[in-house]
Amino acid sequence: MTTKQLGPSGPLVSAVGIGTWSWGDRIFWGYGDQYGEAEVADAFQSAVQAGITLFDTAEIYGWGESERLLGQFCRDCQRPVCLATKYGPVPWRLGEDAVLQAVQDSLKRLQVDVIDLYQVHWPFNFFMSYETLFRALAKAVNQGLIKTVGVSNYSAKQMHTAHALLAEQGVSLAVNQVRYSLITRQVESQGLIAKARELGVTILAYSPLAQGLLTGKYTPEQLPTGARKADQRFKPEGLRKVAPVTNLLRQFAEAHDKTMAQVALNWLIAQEGVIPIPGAKTAQQAIENAGTLGWSLTPEEVTALEEASRPWL
Repeated sequence: MTTKQLGPSGPLVSAVGIGTWSWGDRIFWGYGDQYGEAEVADAFQSAVQAGITLFDTAEIYGWGESERLLGQFCRDCQRPVCLATKYGPVPWRLGEDAVLQAVQDSLKRLQVDVIDLYQVHWPFNFFMSYETLFRALAKAVNQGLIKTVGVSNYSAKQMHTAHALLAEQGVSLAVNQVRYSLITRQVESQGLIAKARELGVTILAYSPLAQGLLTGKYTPEQLPTGARKADQRFKPEGLRKVAPVTNLLRQFAEAHDKTMAQVALNWLIAQEGVIPIPGAKTAQQAIENAGTLGWSLTPEEVTALEEASRPWL
C-alpha cells in the first residue's frame, strides 16, 4: 500500500485519506435526509478494509457530530487508523486554556487519549496571537494530548510563521490542509506548495475532486442540483471550460480501467508531499477513493494533465 509521511517526523498514512465534513452535516450536505449514520459507518468500514488509514474531521463539522461518529466507528475498529481534527480559532476563545480545553473536548468526542494530528482550521487571530496559539499547541504535544500539529488554509507566509513559532517550542509543523485539485492550483502559483516542500510540511488536499466537477458526473447537458447550482463552475460555460481536463481524465481512466475521480486523485498523489482527502458518504464512494491506491499514472500522463490544467494556476 502506498504511504506518505505527515511532516518530517509524523506517522506514515495511506497516500489518500477520507474527509468527513459530510458526516453529521445537515446544512450543506443534508445528513439525515439523503443518507445517515448507517451509510457513513459503511463508508468508514469499507475505507479501512481497503487500506485507507487517514480520516480528517473538525470540531465544527456537524457541530461535533462528525467527531462523535468517527470516534464511535474507531472504537469498534480492529485496525489502526490516524485521526486528524481541526480547531476553530473563534473570537470568544481567549488564551492557552481555551485551546487546551478545545483539545480535551475533541478527545472526548473522538473517544481517544491522544489525537494523531491537530490542525488550526483557519489563520484567524482575532484576540489571540499566533504566539499564544502555537505555544498552547506545543504544550498539548508535550502533555501527550496530540502527536502532531498542523494548520489549514494558511498562506505560504502564514505557514512559515507557524513553522517558526512551533520550532521555537521544539515541535514540527506537520501539515497544511488547503483546497487543491487539478482545477484549483492557485496554491502552486502563490508559492505555497514550494514553501511546504522547503519546510517539510505535508499538504492535505481537500476538495480534490472540486466537489464532483472532476468526476464526469456533470456536463452542460447534465447540470447539478442543490448548492452546486450557484457555483459558476457548474454552469454550462464553466463545464465547457473544464472540458479539456475532463476529456483527458476520461481518456486516462479508460487506459487504466479506472474512474475519472481515481485519475484526478492519482494526479495529486503524484505530487511530492501531497495527500488528497476526498469525502465519502457511502461505502461505494469509499471503495472508489481507495481504488486510487496501488497504481500510478505514467509521467507523460501526469505532465499532460498538468499542462491541460494550467489555466487554473
